[in-house]
Order: sequence, then C-alpha cells, then structure tokens
Amino acid sequence: MSSSESRQRYKLVVYVPTEHADIVRNAAFAAGAGRIGDYSNVSFTSHGTGNFTPSATANPAIGKPGLAEEVDEVRIEITAVGRKVVKEAVDRVREAHPYEEVVVDVYRLEEF
Repeated sequence: MSSSESRQRYKLVVYVPTEHADIVRNAAFAAGAGRIGDYSNVSFTSHGTGNFTPSATANPAIGKPGLAEEVDEVRIEITAVGRKVVKEAVDRVREAHPYEEVVVDVYRLEEF
C-alpha cells in the first residue's frame, strides 16, 4: 500500500436502531476509526425514522415479513484514515449491527 493510500480519509455512514448505536459506534472505534488529530472516538449522530418492509423470506431483527415497519434509528458518521482501517471498521460494524441486511456507506474524502 502506498503512503498516500494509508493516509486517505474516508467517511463511514450507517443507520442503526437507537438502542444499538453505542455497540455499532464502538465496533468502528475498535478498528481504529474515529481518530482526528489528537482526538479519538469522534463521531456524529443524528436521529430519524427508518422504514422498510421485509420480504416473505426475510428474517428481520425487527418486525415481521411482509409488514411495513418504522424504527427509531440514528445515522452515525465516523471518519477513518487508510483503506485497511476503513475495511476493518466496515467489517466490525456489520458484525455488531442487529439487522440482517446492513448498509454501510463509505465516502472517500478529498483534502483541500
């Protein structure tokens, strides 16, 4: 891995039921995400409502197959530096997340 790849910054974004936010956030931190300068465990959290309908073959953690569901969720944003850190953070977040289908958005950040 080149020196520039190891310094590349990324933003991880994941939606999770409110009661699981600390578990998911701490999973990303354990991988080394959430470090900015002299600060660690840095994240931003905003509240909202998640909506979904599990298919008949789904095994939802919340709700029942075929029925529309609304869940109090939070959006967690965490910065990660380096491809290795972001990959491990995504893997750990997926392991810690309660949902059957976990979506983690990863954005490459530009320096200005």
